[in-house]
Amino acid sequence: MPSLKEIKGRIASVNSTRKITSAMKMVASSKLHHAQVAIQNMLPYEELLEHILKSFLAAEAEAQTIYDQVRPVKRAALVVFTSNSSLCGGFNANTIKMMLHAVDEYDKTIGRDNVEIYPIGRKGHEKACKMGLKVQGEFSALADKPNVQQCIEIAMELGKKFADGEIDKVDLIYHHFKSAGSQVLTRKTFLPIDVESELQANHERDLTSVIATKESQEYLKKRGERESRREDEEAVKPLNDNFIVEPDMNTVLSSLIPKLAHLSLYTALLDSNASEHAARMVAMQTATDNADELLRELNLQYNKSRQQAITNELLDIVGGSVNN
Repeated sequence: MPSLKEIKGRIASVNSTRKITSAMKMVASSKLHHAQVAIQNMLPYEELLEHILKSFLAAEAEAQTIYDQVRPVKRAALVVFTSNSSLCGGFNANTIKMMLHAVDEYDKTIGRDNVEIYPIGRKGHEKACKMGLKVQGEFSALADKPNVQQCIEIAMELGKKFADGEIDKVDLIYHHFKSAGSQVLTRKTFLPIDVESELQANHERDLTSVIATKESQEYLKKRGERESRREDEEAVKPLNDNFIVEPDMNTVLSSLIPKLAHLSLYTALLDSNASEHAARMVAMQTATDNADELLRELNLQYNKSRQQAITNELLDIVGGSVNN
């Protein structure tokens, strides 16, 4: 049985750890709020661009551009979103696991040497370099400070390679942020872009809370049901947009679809950033709760040991007085 001094030392150590995890949880909660605001500021642009594209597709369904042409895959690229730091649960491990799974899939068909990795985040970059994968650049700064201009540059580089035939397919691997308590690991095709499936993608998010509780999950579920009913009602209404398209539909779509690709990459970055902070907040909250439980057990053990020591001393005193 440990001595009182050892138990007191463990209590002090757990208390110190608890202070750190509690502080990190509050910092992650603050950063999560800023990440949610960034997503919320992006939504009006996303909604308007989707509305215009839906209207154009309804007007001329046969319109095509070079960016939505499906061809046999001989070379591929993966854009992998991880974080620069750890202590965020299985956030990075799950993303890296899906990246390696995707590389193994391509290895069976086109070979590992024909797969390029665009790692956004230090953890993904380090793992890709360690595995000897073909890494194209280092974008760790984006993981901490999302920048729309740099996202556009990456999207333009990928688009140019796709248009020139250097790459036949591009996949995004990231966590889709649904709420503070739910982040869905996602792998989706970035190029060739399927406009219809992209416009029908799941954009459901809860940007109002940083508390990962069952109540917030129920709120999200009810909110999703209300939005789906509202979308069904709006779907009945005819499109009243009267666009004058010049010079022609294909030329306009050739400009709009790359913008949808830029938006898709930037949205994935914002989702990944918010998911990282949410995962860290939940992990630190769990660590703090575990520290509280451990402190309760240690305090109980300390009190029992202290009571036992007092009892033994009293027995010794009583025994000595009886002998005398």
